[in-house]
Amino acid sequence: MQASLERLPPSLLQASADLGAKPRQTFMQVILPLSIPGIAAGSIFTFSLTLVTSSCRNWSGPPGYFVGSMVYAQQGAIGNMPMAAAFTLVPIVLIAIYLSIVKRLGAFDAL
Repeated sequence: MQASLERLPPSLLQASADLGAKPRQTFMQVILPLSIPGIAAGSIFTFSLTLVTSSCRNWSGPPGYFVGSMVYAQQGAIGNMPMAAAFTLVPIVLIAIYLSIVKRLGAFDAL
């Protein structure tokens, strides 16, 4: 996100001020639209780390039915490999959908 904000030319902010825009208007109409690819790129890292954390939840957090603990229970204790594979497919599909949305926003150009 910082890289996308550093790429903003100061002349845009000066032009906005010269045209009479208030700081809030400058943020909403100049800075935010130009920084959306950087925000999306930063969210890729955050979202992918969240998926990893949720799959390791049974070792690092309170007991509960999360994706990682369900895969472990289905594969390890019960031996139900098709159900474990189905639970594994859910985060993969979610991240694929999310990456396709973020790609349309141009986040990969900001990396």
